[in-house]
Amino acid sequence: MKKLLLIAPFILVACGGQPAKPVADTGDAVAASPEKKSAPAGRRSGGFYLDDGPLDTILVDLASIPDAEPRTEPLHRFANRPYSVLGRDYVPLSARMPYRQRGIASWYGRRYHGQKTSSGEPYDMFGMTAAHPTLPIPSYVRVTRTETGKSVVVRINDRGPFLHERVIDLSYAAAWKLGIVDNGSGEVVVESVLPGSPPMVATAPEPAPLPVVEAPSVLRDVEEKGVNGGHYLQLGAFGSRDNAESMKARLARDLGDLGDKLLIRSSGNLHRLQLGPWADASEARQVAEQLRQAFELPTVLVK
Repeated sequence: MKKLLLIAPFILVACGGQPAKPVADTGDAVAASPEKKSAPAGRRSGGFYLDDGPLDTILVDLASIPDAEPRTEPLHRFANRPYSVLGRDYVPLSARMPYRQRGIASWYGRRYHGQKTSSGEPYDMFGMTAAHPTLPIPSYVRVTRTETGKSVVVRINDRGPFLHERVIDLSYAAAWKLGIVDNGSGEVVVESVLPGSPPMVATAPEPAPLPVVEAPSVLRDVEEKGVNGGHYLQLGAFGSRDNAESMKARLARDLGDLGDKLLIRSSGNLHRLQLGPWADASEARQVAEQLRQAFELPTVLVK
């Protein structure tokens, strides 16, 4: 069995947006920086991994990239369904409404550049977009860094983040404008913005985190039906096959050889993302413990 601790920790998110065109090498252009250092394996905050930084050979005038412009769009047919990831249930908002949230924002870059998001759009690290666990897709928010007062408007088009209690994952361009690229994260306030209106700020106190609960009915269903050929670790359950495929693709890139063990088991409208099989339950539990220790990744053993 491959040593799991040699695998780089992962961030389970991706975003998309409108691309910014490369510009000539001028004093206003910002070059990708190959000298940036990666965060050491197991690091829980700050920094970014070397293969997730900006492209080495592209110059982009980041300062000229405009904020996302809120416009009226229909909600995505599938991306707003309830879902479960890493042992937690999430229920997206079913309508755009006043919303305010304070917490830690992070960002991600070229590792996901061009990959499909939950909305079906390709992620563009130079677009003004973001991922959020429960805000409607698509919707718009103003993200303000509390330390400096700088703010940007981004379009929510993906799900995540799911680790480290972070509240939003920004595109590289949005994070650069807020000045959190080098640190990898920063405290922000997230406020909803509706088309043609100023930021919609909830007048009530900041909402408490959505309930995080296990999904016993789903897990019992898996155990009762069984999975032929050994023992599996369940990572998530989705109402949309596209969302399950998107999560599988992200994990496959980050788990290395272990990613070959990822598969999706579908039953009706429920699509379960699982890792396996292992013939021995104790071996599967050992992998589960390594995932938990290295990545704070909860799993459920199913047979």
